[in-house]
Amino acid sequence: MKIAVSACLLGEKVRFDGGHKHDRFITDELGKYASFAPFCPEIIAFGVPRPSIRLVNKEDSYRIISNKNGDDLTNELQDKSYQEFRKIVQNDLSGIIFKSKSPSCGMGSAKAYLENGFADSKADGLFVTICKEKFPLLPMEEEGRLQDDWLRENFIMQLFAYNSFEVLKKSNPTIKMVVDFHTKNKFLLQAKDEKIYRVLGNIVGNHEKLPFDELLSNYEYNFKVAISKKSSIGRNRNVLEHMSGFFKNELSSVEKETLHEQIEEYAQKIVPIVVPLSTIKLYAKKYNTSYLLGQAFLDPYPKELALRSSLLSSK
Repeated sequence: MKIAVSACLLGEKVRFDGGHKHDRFITDELGKYASFAPFCPEIIAFGVPRPSIRLVNKEDSYRIISNKNGDDLTNELQDKSYQEFRKIVQNDLSGIIFKSKSPSCGMGSAKAYLENGFADSKADGLFVTICKEKFPLLPMEEEGRLQDDWLRENFIMQLFAYNSFEVLKKSNPTIKMVVDFHTKNKFLLQAKDEKIYRVLGNIVGNHEKLPFDELLSNYEYNFKVAISKKSSIGRNRNVLEHMSGFFKNELSSVEKETLHEQIEEYAQKIVPIVVPLSTIKLYAKKYNTSYLLGQAFLDPYPKELALRSSLLSSK
């Protein structure tokens, strides 16, 4: 899996002051499962060290202005941003992680100013704007927001789900392979968006007898939209209850009560979701419930990342 990452987050000394913003989660944890394509349009445009820049709202258009002398550097940075974009898209990307608050790479966090110098709002940086325009369905996040356990868990789940579809697409798939993929992702999709899950079911059912290429394209679009949605305690709870129903004829009354207590305690934010999930996985193994054991929702990403172990990973 290949992820494009702001170079300063990888420890490269490309900041305006010659420093970096090394993010250990990205390099030390996520780096066990992905390789990185670094980018930094500002260093290509202005070198290092360099004067700092800011976003300025001029007549409803964001411009890049030098903090040193007030020069408008928009065209120069935009040219180098497209150059960096063309470089990173040579990789088969599964996602992008940007540096927060940067005028080029901030994702909704770049501080914008009015021409009189007063703060205006927060916006996307110039490079982020280009990436969103070119790749609207690609998983994208900034490292600042990844400090939030819930946003981090959702982004990593999206990242691995996106990559799983890309792997499928490259495998010269058949309709059976797409149906199997859809089946495997049933509960993950329901935890994201029940309506889109049903749309995807209709697509793989192919009642309209569409050509396979068209079917796969429709499925890809809707799948990637679905996995971009944020999970919620309510939807996760419904999925957990549904999964627990697979054992209703095998479990004792005490076992059923314990499992439902765990699900309820998760819903009340007393325990993290890993608690009822671990119990469900245990019963799935004990009773050889192959349908559940094959579900991506049980292990949507490597368990070593431990993103479901926090009470803060659900909202």
